[in-house]
Amino acid sequence: MTTEKSRGMVEAEICEAVIRFEKEYMGRGPSEARTYIIDDMILVRLKGVLTKGEEQLSRNDEGFMLVKELRTKLLENARPLLEALIYDVTGLKVKSLHTDISTSTGERVILFILEKKFEERKK
Repeated sequence: MTTEKSRGMVEAEICEAVIRFEKEYMGRGPSEARTYIIDDMILVRLKGVLTKGEEQLSRNDEGFMLVKELRTKLLENARPLLEALIYDVTGLKVKSLHTDISTSTGERVILFILEKKFEERKK
């Protein structure tokens, strides 16, 4: 008999997988991560994602834009990996992915829109 994972268990598993992704793909992990599943959305909030160099660069307008552009491009290139990560944990396909990073707080949010609500996944 297989037991269905609770929402909290799935949120924790996504956190662990995204932290692993950040460490392996981006070169360093966040200082803190939290995942929220809301209907057909998964929101991942990462704190402490900027390197010391990125923090320094972000102190002026040109550097701020370079850091945001670079981080956005890196995540766009890794989109298939992130979509596979979400599918492996939830069994649900990602319809769209949205992200933003704050260079002033060092936080990144990743929003996954799923093809159906979390509650509708196969049991």
